[in-house]
Amino acid sequence: MEKMNTAMTIESTTSAFTSNSASTTISIDNSVDSRNNEARVLKLSEVKAAALCLADAFAKDDVAMYFIETPDRTKKSAAANWKLHVSILEYVVAAHCMKGLALTIGPNYDCVALWMPPGKNMDDLCTILRSGMWRLHYQLSTEGKTRFFKEFLPLLHDTKADVLGARDDDSWYLVYIGTKASARGKGYARKLIGHVGKMADAEGRPCYLESSNDVNPVIYGKLGFEMKKKIQLTRGKKPIELDIMVREPIKGKEA
Repeated sequence: MEKMNTAMTIESTTSAFTSNSASTTISIDNSVDSRNNEARVLKLSEVKAAALCLADAFAKDDVAMYFIETPDRTKKSAAANWKLHVSILEYVVAAHCMKGLALTIGPNYDCVALWMPPGKNMDDLCTILRSGMWRLHYQLSTEGKTRFFKEFLPLLHDTKADVLGARDDDSWYLVYIGTKASARGKGYARKLIGHVGKMADAEGRPCYLESSNDVNPVIYGKLGFEMKKKIQLTRGKKPIELDIMVREPIKGKEA
């Protein structure tokens, strides 16, 4: 899916992430200048700030609200819905900090991208417990749980396997990308996608995403993604459509 203050320490450190594949190593300079203009890896201590960026970006997204604004939650207040929305994103960001690649850019968590690298997933019990994902079984309503666990997750899993085939477990999966409304137009999302795109090119691997915004396929197309199919969530008042897009590796490019 997609959309898009703390005091800075004056020291330069390097964060590294290595996937199950020995050929995938990410090294990002976390210097002060880099924090403003280049991708850096999120730490677990930054989960709440990163989740607020995504919550802002997806505040009016039909898919994000699909599990929250359900017929059996009509009496919940807007504040309660917002709290649940933020909580869901906190769990997802935490899980990607643990098992995936969580990136941010800008001086104030202005854009956040959550990637699942080749050979990785966040389905193990340890990650589910540590990230807080298990709480959704109690925080979502009965209909919300049905939509999330029995419709949404299986549909995304099966579609990705169908589209990528034998490469399903050998691809970069862009699970979320969101930019704060106040930070749009600065090229942040392009940089976070391009950062991983360069690595995918060097490795000869595709990048995969689902888009829930009608405008985004054109934007993603300029970044090398191609439309593969459309899918729908159908338990709401009207179907919600998602575009499935894949970026094939560009030969001759290096990270």
